[in-house]
Parts: sequence; structure tokens; C-alpha cells
Amino acid sequence: MNAKDLSKPAILFVGHGSRDVDAVKEFYQLAEHFKARFPDRLVETGFLEFVKPIIRDGVQKLMDQGVTHIQAIPGMLMAGGHAKNDIPSELNAIQKDMGVKIDYGSELGVDPKMLQAARQRIEECEAQFGDDYRREDTLLMVVGRGASDADANSNIAKITRFLEEGMGFGFATTSYSGVTTPLVPDALLKTYPMGFKKVIVFPYFMFTGRLVKKIYNWADEFQAAHPDVKVVKAPYLNDHPLVIDTFADSLSQIEEGNPNMNCQLCQYRVQIVGFEHKVGTPQESHHHHVQGIGTDADHAHDHSHSHSDSHSDSHSDSHSHSHSHGHSHEHGHDHHHEPHRPKVTLKSTAE
Repeated sequence: MNAKDLSKPAILFVGHGSRDVDAVKEFYQLAEHFKARFPDRLVETGFLEFVKPIIRDGVQKLMDQGVTHIQAIPGMLMAGGHAKNDIPSELNAIQKDMGVKIDYGSELGVDPKMLQAARQRIEECEAQFGDDYRREDTLLMVVGRGASDADANSNIAKITRFLEEGMGFGFATTSYSGVTTPLVPDALLKTYPMGFKKVIVFPYFMFTGRLVKKIYNWADEFQAAHPDVKVVKAPYLNDHPLVIDTFADSLSQIEEGNPNMNCQLCQYRVQIVGFEHKVGTPQESHHHHVQGIGTDADHAHDHSHSHSDSHSDSHSDSHSHSHSHGHSHEHGHDHHHEPHRPKVTLKSTAE
């Protein structure tokens, strides 16, 4: 085992957390890849909600080993509310309470390496179409998590456009798993009259979980209702080597003093159409009620514990952020859940 260099800041790999056991396993798998990339550094994990250790416990583990300086990296694709508000507000409180220095990195964002990883995941599924496959005859649907932060949602649309033009698809569109629109079933029905007989559904997600499984189920339902269309499900990003490379870049940005998120379109800093009321609202986290409560497996046989499913993996990301280099924003946390919508039936509107 390599000796750890305590003169270098320790690394805290921060996850969102999920009640889905498979998602948690994949996060730990990615964290192990990251540890292998930095064998001389102490590395721990911490989760915002559901899973233990929570962020504070991860910090304590590092401090117990003599650490006084930590570089925290959010294991998030986009700068929605968790990366902008919930995680940094937790870290700010921990710094104050525990007397440790914590520098905060940026999310993965719209990055050339991430686009290459996405391209390769899509390519992995294309063989399912057979020898007569042509991209120009194919529709690509990129599916994002969905947030009440239009900035985060727009980044998914931007990724879709890069993939459409860069890979040469006949058409590409963006949908979401929750919170915002269009949801996957609605988007599939709206594009069906365009006449594409080959469709790729690509979840732009890092890990599996309830949402990815729901996306794949929607794709299966649409396929069953439309046998004239071949629907192929692309694998999500998971621990693609280029994802690990992008996390390493995030760490480098901290060390260079430039871990910037997108502040130009932050709904808590400037007046974005439809979100004017959020400018200047205070930064705080509202995840304390779900910190460390466990995964589905933890509660499978615990009939004494009741936790409402209204707080699902599809809740919105609409928060704020602060950075270690003295650039901070005082933002609010507006924790919305997926709005009620009529049940979607996967029937074509076309004759």
C-alpha cells in the first residue's frame, strides 16, 4: 500500500446519494478509480443524502488521519442545485464547526472529454441496428435528469446539439426524467410523426438508479406500442475513463485556484426570466431530513421506518454555490419535487 503524503490536501469525493443500491455501488466503483489515479493522496467519500457516510462523516474520517486541508469534488454532471447550493452550504458549515480548510471544485459540466465519453457510449449500442444502419436515418434522444434550474437543463440541450452535429444524426432532441419538460414519453410521442424508424435513447447520467431504470422502462413501453420503430437504449456514462479524466481536471482547477461554475446564468445572482424572485435569497441546505437514512436495501425489512417516496431521485436541483477562491454567492434553496402531471399513455397520435 502506498504511503499517503499528508503535505498534500486530502480529497473528498462527494456524491448525491441514492436509495438505489446499484447506484451506490457504481459511485464507489468510480471513487475507487479516482483513488487509483491519486495513490499518494488520502481519499474519502461522503454523500449528500440517503447513503452513509454523509459528508460530515467523510470529513471526520480524513481529520482522524491528521488531515487539515481538503479538496472536495462534487460527483455531479451539471451545476444544478446540489452542486451550486446544497454541497457548498454543507461544506461551509463543516469548515466553521470542525476547523478544517475545504476547497470546493466544480461539476463536470459541458466538457470535451465528457462529450467524447458520451459519443463512445452511444457508439456501443449502434450495432443493435444491424448492417443497414445509418446515423442520418436515426433520431437521438438525450435524456437529462431535469431540474428547476434552467441553466442546468440548457446544458443538456447543448450536449444534445454537440452530439447531433458531431456524430451526424438525422435529428436529435432533449428530454428529461422529471421536474421539467418534456418528459421522455412526451418527447417520444412528439417526435414519432417525424418518421424515424430508428431511435437511440441515451440517458446522460453518471450512475444507474431509479431514474435511469425509469427512462429505460419508458423506452421499452414506447417500443411495445410502436413495433414499426426500433428503439435502442444506450448505456449511461458510468465510470468511463474520460469521466475519470474530467474529475482529475476538476481537481487540477482547484489547485490552480480556478474552480469556476457558470455564474453568468445563475438564477440566484441575476434575473433569469421566470426566476426573478430567487435573486439574493439566502444559501442553505434542506437535505438534513434525508442524510444517512439508508438505501432501499436498508429498509427492505424495516417495517418500523416509514419514509415517504415523495422525496425521490427526481427531485429538483435548484440552489446555489460558493468557491474556495473567495468568490461566493448567497443563494437560496428552492426544493421542488416533480410536479403532478396526467399519466402519459404511449399511444401514437399519428394514423
